[in-house]
Amino acid sequence: MQPIRLIKGFLTVGLWTLLSRVMGFARDILIAARLGDGPVAEAFVVAFTLPNMFRRFFAEGAFNLAFIPIFSKKLENGEDPQGFARDAFSGLAGVLIVFTLLAQLIMPWLVLAMASGFAEDERFDLATTFGRICFPYILFISLAALLSGVLNAGGKFAAAAAAPVLLNVILVGAMLTADAQGWDFGLTLSWAVPVAGVAQMALVWIAASRAGFRLVPRMPRMTPELKRLAIIAAPAALAGGVLQVNLIVSRQVASFFDGAIQYLNLADRLYQLPLGVVAIAIGVVLLPELSRRLAAGDEQAGRDGFNRATEFALVLTVPAAVALVLVAGPLVSVLYQRGAFGAEAAAATALATAAYGIGLPAFVLQKVLQPLYYARHDTRRPLNYALIAMVVNAAASIGLALWLGFIGAALGTTLAGWVMVALLWRGSRHMGVAAQIDSRLVSRLPRIALSAALMGAVLLGVEWALGDTLYTTGVRYTALLALVAAGIISYFAAAHVTGALRLSELKSAMRRKRS
Repeated sequence: MQPIRLIKGFLTVGLWTLLSRVMGFARDILIAARLGDGPVAEAFVVAFTLPNMFRRFFAEGAFNLAFIPIFSKKLENGEDPQGFARDAFSGLAGVLIVFTLLAQLIMPWLVLAMASGFAEDERFDLATTFGRICFPYILFISLAALLSGVLNAGGKFAAAAAAPVLLNVILVGAMLTADAQGWDFGLTLSWAVPVAGVAQMALVWIAASRAGFRLVPRMPRMTPELKRLAIIAAPAALAGGVLQVNLIVSRQVASFFDGAIQYLNLADRLYQLPLGVVAIAIGVVLLPELSRRLAAGDEQAGRDGFNRATEFALVLTVPAAVALVLVAGPLVSVLYQRGAFGAEAAAATALATAAYGIGLPAFVLQKVLQPLYYARHDTRRPLNYALIAMVVNAAASIGLALWLGFIGAALGTTLAGWVMVALLWRGSRHMGVAAQIDSRLVSRLPRIALSAALMGAVLLGVEWALGDTLYTTGVRYTALLALVAAGIISYFAAAHVTGALRLSELKSAMRRKRS
């Protein structure tokens, strides 16, 4: 596994993910401006969270983590990968159709499971209605995730990475249309969700067909290979379920504080920008590459990939975490404070953003460490670690909420994230050469920390110099742009001087021709 080829894959996925996150900001800015932190906004957040929660359980959280290593091995060895993918596609579709129909019947209980604070509140009926409309999204996006796994295993990253952009483009378009036509915002957004799912699935299905994997569904059948897939996926599914319990705990805690679900949701969007760009890029590229190299017995190439992925993650994540903690106030104010979303709501969102920022490196490092297990078909130990992290999250979120209010939910999530990283790291120490840290990574870790610290000092100084201009209508956009530019320039300059990042390495990766 050549490091430059790996970094190029990270950049391809990362750039498309960045575009998706930018469009996601546009979506959330519009929603916050029109709906503020009121009942319709909170009801939609819960309704939209439900299919996405189960999507991670069925697709990215379990099925794909088991599917990709097996598919990659079959692709490497020429063992009818298309037949296996078609059977998996049909089986997943069958399960999801039944599950979607069942969810329609039990939607009120799903809403209460996510936000019991909505009981006997107007938010409950709204969330139930929105939830029934949004939930079919899980069928389309989960099948799109499987198709994306097929593309990624074949080294085709662009179409799969571009698909999430469609979701945010369609939701933004729906909001603008609702505004122009006078439609109900909540209902318009809800109907746009399954429409976006169909568009995403169509995009990756066409790309997979052009790549030689035309997956036409047929009646599901239980083959020996699918049985093996199910056996491997079961612990990962349980681990995915455990991780979703953490999300449920956060939403439950927040549902008892007015507006808190929206505050946590908007804060989540801010830290998801660097998390998505870096962690998704690493998860998408590293798992299929690592699976193929280990299947070929190339432990040294696996080690190089793991170390470069870790280095890439920390180079971009550590400064982002420092920025989210130190300048959360100006970021949230400029991005969200307008229309129905006032100063108090912005201040509450900034606190949540800083709390999530502390955990950002942990959330990314999980995406680096987990492929070490899944590439070896080891899904049981991540499940055990996730169970421990779940207990930590529940205890911390509920306990801290009694003292700090809804911020306790964000801090609980952060603490659980670091516990999960510690457990994954400890468990990987006995995996042989592929999981070993090399001298280059060891030498660059303190340099990355020093560069981020220098950037933090610059950010605080520039924030002080800009003063009230960061909160003044008309000039605050320019002021924030200056603040962000100062942070980016100071960090990359410091990283180059300290040796934390060699710009020539990125240039080589971006200029490298496709093989």
